[in-house]
Amino acid sequence: MMQIGVFEKPIFRNAGDRGFIIEFGQEIDPDINAKVRAMAAALNKNAPRGVIEIIPTYRSLLLIYDPLITRPEKLVSAIKGIENTLEKTDTESCKIVEIPVCYGGEFGPDIENVEKSANLCREDVVKLHSEPEYLIYMVGFTPGFPFLGGLNKKLFTPRLKTPRMAVPDGSVGIANNQTGMYPIESPGGWQIIGRTPLKLFAPRRKNPFLYKAGDKIKFIPITRKEYTSLRKKEEN
Repeated sequence: MMQIGVFEKPIFRNAGDRGFIIEFGQEIDPDINAKVRAMAAALNKNAPRGVIEIIPTYRSLLLIYDPLITRPEKLVSAIKGIENTLEKTDTESCKIVEIPVCYGGEFGPDIENVEKSANLCREDVVKLHSEPEYLIYMVGFTPGFPFLGGLNKKLFTPRLKTPRMAVPDGSVGIANNQTGMYPIESPGGWQIIGRTPLKLFAPRRKNPFLYKAGDKIKFIPITRKEYTSLRKKEEN
């Protein structure tokens, strides 16, 4: 029988001959993700022998290991020992990152799709999208792409039927019950509703990323004029 929600105990699964998955639940849920981040932090501090990489997701962790050094049974034993003493991550240390966004127009070519899907006017779409503080559940797909939880249900909109070959960097989009941002130009099928002038990923910057998993994003609506001004500052 399939479990749903938060698991009482993590479930362990093999993923090929070098991967090992630890599942904490079956939903996009802050409590599940807190367990994922807590376990990831604990493993990064004291990784079992043979573990090469630790990759957190919404509800699980993927461990990449060296099969010549360790095997799944040993990983289960080590992880159970950590899990018994595991505490949730300290959410007080997480920061809120404000992201200015210019909604609609050339920066948000799909905002009308969201308006029609939600039966809302432009102002209400912007208001509902910019109200929450979104938890960053995970970062991936491209460098710095944040998968955000907390989108208002009224704004749930399916992905584009045909993905774009190139979505501009800084684009803010919606895909079903998620919202997120494109740090670099890349293909994508999310409904693009706006764009931020900030460089979300800058390899030469001391800290290439403005945020990490566990932080929160707060979108701040801005005008086209404000966008242009902030973009010039970013490029200087």
